[in-house]
Amino acid sequence: MKNFDYDPDIYTLADEDGVEHTFELLDTYEENGNTYYAMVPVYDDPKDSITGDAQLVVLKLEDPEDGETLVTVDDDEEYERIGNIFLERLEGYYDSDDDDEDESSDEDFDGDDYAGEES
Repeated sequence: MKNFDYDPDIYTLADEDGVEHTFELLDTYEENGNTYYAMVPVYDDPKDSITGDAQLVVLKLEDPEDGETLVTVDDDEEYERIGNIFLERLEGYYDSDDDDEDESSDEDFDGDDYAGEES
């Protein structure tokens, strides 16, 4: 098994009440001029990552010219559609990763496959 360095993209975001939350970026997706981010919560205690809620958070980049502002997707149909796209993409990543391990465990890991496209 090869050893590789993994440096996740970590974001600390404040909610509408000013409370900060930390997330790891899993993937990004662009559609019709919009950029969406798939993230999962990051916990201080690694045990909480295993036992905590594995909730996928979908956010949308708003006003990219004015800086990175990520907002919730308020439209239920848009949220459901984009969330399903992310779930399929992430499932595809893990399915192909399992297949690769069966065939050969010596292949190089490409972290960009996991992190998705960066803006």
